[in-house]
Amino acid sequence: MTEVTASIIKCDVGGWPGHSTTHPDLEETAREQLADASNAGAIEDFHVTHVGDDLNLIMLHREGADAEAVHSLAYDVFEEATEVAKELGLYGAGQDLLSDAFSGNVRGMGPGVAEMSFTKRTSEPILAFLMDKTEPGAFNLPIYKMFADPFSTAGLVIDPNLHQGFRFEVWDIQEHERVFLETPEDSYKLLALIGAKERFVIKRVYPKEAHKLPSDEPVVAVSTEKLVDVAGEYVGKDDPVALVRAQSGLPAVGEVLEPFSFPHLVSGWMRGSHNGPIMPVGVEDADCTRFDGPPRVVGLGFNVHNELELTGPVDHFDDPAFDNAREKANEVTDYMRQHGPFEPHRLPLEEMEYTTLPGILESLEGQWHSVDAEASEVDAETVTVGEVE
Repeated sequence: MTEVTASIIKCDVGGWPGHSTTHPDLEETAREQLADASNAGAIEDFHVTHVGDDLNLIMLHREGADAEAVHSLAYDVFEEATEVAKELGLYGAGQDLLSDAFSGNVRGMGPGVAEMSFTKRTSEPILAFLMDKTEPGAFNLPIYKMFADPFSTAGLVIDPNLHQGFRFEVWDIQEHERVFLETPEDSYKLLALIGAKERFVIKRVYPKEAHKLPSDEPVVAVSTEKLVDVAGEYVGKDDPVALVRAQSGLPAVGEVLEPFSFPHLVSGWMRGSHNGPIMPVGVEDADCTRFDGPPRVVGLGFNVHNELELTGPVDHFDDPAFDNAREKANEVTDYMRQHGPFEPHRLPLEEMEYTTLPGILESLEGQWHSVDAEASEVDAETVTVGEVE
């Protein structure tokens, strides 16, 4: 039995132009460095891609999750790509590299990370989902539908191997706590949490019982890094990534993809301050344009070969089967944009606290007055509206 670790480590090291997409030179720089690392035996295989302005490194290795050697490699790649971004005059060069003091792994330094270690099966299908212009909670709905919704995953009904259900690891990213809930018995409790996607996020999913797969090995891993927690202020949206294993005791590849046929509403989009639909696209269309969006998701499918090679990818959303989802996303985009600066297009006030809105409120300090005060107590200049000379 072969143990393997799959890692996605992503970082915004410069947009071209603005926050639209990733310059090809950044991807080429990353490929060159990862090829050298692969030839040296530091990693087994890799794939470099992008979604929007995020550079994504998909790596296969034997070092385990949070391995210093792998995270250090990724950090070096992002630093080198940042230098290229500066030479090209790209926007926000090195934006997500919020710390230059590497201390063993990149968690808490800005880049997003989704990793899982597992025992490779004879055939090991694994899918990488990459999002831009949104938050980690954007994965809550599709991951739930993959592993707990029989209306999305038929295998939960007709495949006895899935009847045992799954165990969800949910993080409270405000209180830095986690809880484990099992489906189907804890489904309502799970939904009560993950419906509040700005606070409770699915981090991992496990088989509930050791049947076809070990129950202590994850079959889903999602990045949960919040840039505002690292930087202390809004510097960009979190742009999460996820790894999902499929088949043989797990949802089929088609069942894993099915939830993205519905372009559900997510938070982020322009300036990280708006709600909008997540649009499933192929890599060729993973460039955020209209209002810096709408938010995008790319789905890449691989098979892990016996010699620990990534066979693929298949660009799953580059498929007319998702044309209706894209059309609906465009319709919803039109509808939401017509709200302009009003909720529910703009995020609710409590979420805007993590954007640039506090600066607006600070500029109004000293201009607020109690509505219970007599008009005579308010400066005359504040009550001239409607007066006739």
